[in-house]
Amino acid sequence: MTTSLIAADPKQRKRVLSGTLIGTTIEWYDFLIYAQAAGIVLAPLYLEPAAQDNAQFAQIIAWATLGISFLFRPLGAVIAGHLGDKYGRKMILVFTLIGMGVATFLIGLLPTYDTIGIAAPILLILLRILQGVSAGGEWGGAALMSVEYAPDNRRGLFGAFPQSGVPLGLTLATSVMLITMGIVGTENYLAWGWRIPFLLSIVLVVIGYAIRRLVDESPVFQAMQAESAERSAPLPLLFKKHWGKVIQGALIFAAQQAAGYLVIAFFGSYAQKTLGLSPAVAWTGTLVGGILWTIFMFVAGAWSDKIGRRNTFIIGYVLLVIVEAIMWFLVDSGNPFLYVLAIALLALPLALTLGPQPAMYAEMFPADVRYSGVSIAYALGAILGGAFAPMIAQMILDSTGKAWMISIYLIALTVPAFIALLMLPKNMEQRDLLTMRHEDV
Repeated sequence: MTTSLIAADPKQRKRVLSGTLIGTTIEWYDFLIYAQAAGIVLAPLYLEPAAQDNAQFAQIIAWATLGISFLFRPLGAVIAGHLGDKYGRKMILVFTLIGMGVATFLIGLLPTYDTIGIAAPILLILLRILQGVSAGGEWGGAALMSVEYAPDNRRGLFGAFPQSGVPLGLTLATSVMLITMGIVGTENYLAWGWRIPFLLSIVLVVIGYAIRRLVDESPVFQAMQAESAERSAPLPLLFKKHWGKVIQGALIFAAQQAAGYLVIAFFGSYAQKTLGLSPAVAWTGTLVGGILWTIFMFVAGAWSDKIGRRNTFIIGYVLLVIVEAIMWFLVDSGNPFLYVLAIALLALPLALTLGPQPAMYAEMFPADVRYSGVSIAYALGAILGGAFAPMIAQMILDSTGKAWMISIYLIALTVPAFIALLMLPKNMEQRDLLTMRHEDV
């Protein structure tokens, strides 16, 4: 039985695609507004003593609070993956959305260091941990819901829908920030206006919850449940038979994440604090990058259905190395147009190395361990690449004074990614997502 034969009707497919797209956009809006706040407001408000003594060191600590949440993504991936493989994808996606939304809303209410002292950064980190656990469980479920509903020859395109939640969430977060800054003014935004995007997230979570409740369970999971009521515990089975695939998936993802989090978080801070560009110019670059990244994401997903996942990733990483080698010369020119152009150039390779990922990951693991496998591989890749990329970039900049040195770090990460990619089979797209056996992968 193929996945095409068990897939739902076209109306249900459209509901799943819209539900996963909107849901992941909301999740990533919640996650990414923190990344942007870490670059411009958190150090003086929540790390006050360090900020007064050494502003650069305080900024490094602020970037570290961004990275800490990534360390807890594997925990979310393990919990959500295990439960998702045993009880279904839909239930987990509702819980991860609520967890992320509650943490984001509470950050918007959190008193500063000046008000409650050391409790402020401690509570901030605890809320970031909750965000990390939620993010770790979210991605795998959303990716599998879309891919497992797809016709066999359109998995790449369908998988691009939840994946586009990353740049769409970035675009939404940046837009809300710019609008808020325009209304209250830059000074008020840095003092208290930054809380508004966090508080608005509760409205988005309610919308996302309503949409996700309407989506049916994945047809692949339903068929698997019908065929085998008694199944082995997914997590031990995954690490017994497929731990190498988990590591391989993580290595493929890491290099993309490092470059992506420079666009998401580092560039906006660097443009304002180092280059002296206005907030409008700095965040316009992020906005343009997010829009182009979203558009190219669907192109990349569809293209992977034509030329294969591996080939799409290889082309994407070759382009990424080229752009990483030249982008700092554009950024450091201090010219607003060239700064925006540098971020825009990153959009295509970032999409080519992210858009096809849900389909590729789904095709790497059998159905009974798939949620666990894709979630843990994704979480580990995010730690290796994205978690501390802004912090490492800041440390390289502070120690060398040369921004282009950051490119060496980014390009070095592509080496293990290429090796892992070349180890993938060329015909992954031909695998049946329901009938795949453990020995087939």
